[in-house]
Amino acid sequence: MLTVHDLVVEGKRVLVRADLNVPLSEGHIRDDFRIRAFLPTIRLLAERQARQIIILSHLGRPKGNVVPEYSLRPVAEKLGELLGERVALVSDFSAVPEQRYVLLENLRFHEEEEAGDASFANALARLGDAYVQDAFGTLHRRHASIVALPACFPPSERAVGLLVQKELKGLDISRPERPFIAILGFAKLSSKIALIKELLTKVDQVLLGGGVVFTFLKAQGLEIGTSLCEDDQLPTARQLLADHAEKIMLPKDFVISDDIEGTEIFTVDADKIPPTMKGLDIGDASIEEFKRVLDNACTVFWNGPVGVFEQPPFDTATEALAAHLAKSKARVIIGGGDTASAVRKMGYAPYYAHVSTGGGAALQYLAGEELPGLKALEE
Repeated sequence: MLTVHDLVVEGKRVLVRADLNVPLSEGHIRDDFRIRAFLPTIRLLAERQARQIIILSHLGRPKGNVVPEYSLRPVAEKLGELLGERVALVSDFSAVPEQRYVLLENLRFHEEEEAGDASFANALARLGDAYVQDAFGTLHRRHASIVALPACFPPSERAVGLLVQKELKGLDISRPERPFIAILGFAKLSSKIALIKELLTKVDQVLLGGGVVFTFLKAQGLEIGTSLCEDDQLPTARQLLADHAEKIMLPKDFVISDDIEGTEIFTVDADKIPPTMKGLDIGDASIEEFKRVLDNACTVFWNGPVGVFEQPPFDTATEALAAHLAKSKARVIIGGGDTASAVRKMGYAPYYAHVSTGGGAALQYLAGEELPGLKALEE
């Protein structure tokens, strides 16, 4: 598989698949992390005298319809600002102007994109002479621009970009320095079984937080009140605890309330959750216990806030652990998604070895599962 450094791009039109799916609020970009992460590839292509750089991306889930609120116009404007040169936003793919930087309008305005349509990919391919895949966050999708489009180019004219290279290196846990600790905080066990099982073969300990904890507590016979729980996953949780009792650490106390916006907030031991209350964050004793484990770590992988971090005060534990890891000498890897958003918002991202731009793609890669977007480049 070639990298962008291997491509000869001088005088060529280069199609670059990017992941510019940024959060918007009333037409304004709230977080430009993904845009900035992608810039090195664009700048390298420009330095190597690519005739034209045509950027492809999606935004949101318009489901094959033209939805103005999902237009990439704010992204084109931000790209132009960062590059110091206008970026043309093009809705009519058959009329691309002869301009150095072009951003095609949201690919998901076309239902053929998510359907993986080969004809749609062929139409896109006619716009360029080479293809660069730099959308790490979408590599787990079987969409036209991810899987079908690279097949339209010979192997010598398709490559991964700098961001994908950086992600694959940053997420490499094949030979971690030990102790290797994972912090996992997510809502549902059912969606992360493969990841948990794979990590349990590699890490020395897993610190569990988030809503998934309550499925494990109920599997142990504890009262969890109205906390989130997947009853159909109780047998899986019991089996994981039986097979890996020495590796899985559950919180010993929780911050609880009757609702996420409740005014009565308490901290109780894990076996003292009342029937009418729900756990919304891990408690102080658990924070301190987690910190003690992390103090001995040489490698840390973190995916998922350990509480409902979007709603103070249930962000306390996530922020406490983020601050603690920011001072750690361990190699800290943040697995994208909500965790990456949280640590960037809190200002700790620069202190970690790697903060991924991809949520689902990062987890699928770490779980040892195939990424269709990479496979398409290799075939």
